[in-house]
Amino acid sequence: MSNLGEVTITRIYDAPRELVFECMTTPEHLTHFWGPVGSSTPIDNITVDLRPGGVFKTIMVDDATGAEYTMHGVFVEIDPPEKLVWSEADVEGGMTTSATFVDLGDGRTECTTHQTNVPEMYRTPEAQAGMQSSLDRFATYVAGLAQRSAS
Repeated sequence: MSNLGEVTITRIYDAPRELVFECMTTPEHLTHFWGPVGSSTPIDNITVDLRPGGVFKTIMVDDATGAEYTMHGVFVEIDPPEKLVWSEADVEGGMTTSATFVDLGDGRTECTTHQTNVPEMYRTPEAQAGMQSSLDRFATYVAGLAQRSAS
């Protein structure tokens, strides 16, 4: 029997909402942060067809071993720059990820990522640490872009 659960992560990014949304939906940006520390996702391994029913696919590479990990999603809802939802039918239970972007009015953006039907292996402390390190990479990347565009 499946053991599915939910995961919610809220982070605040030092960048405007439009930039945060753009970075989450553009291969040229995703290649800089997609995946935990110790991995990379070459731009040729990223497909974003930003429309409901469109494909969201990444092939992340473990930098130490060369092992590849594919994420294959389908966009369910796109409401730029406020909301992005995709589902992953290949994951046991059909995991769905919803990202909501809130403009805090001071050049920062609060992003809440809520995942449903999350298999137990994705909820382990190790898996969650990997997710957090990917979000840390994203925070550094998007803040750097925001600083460069402000100067």
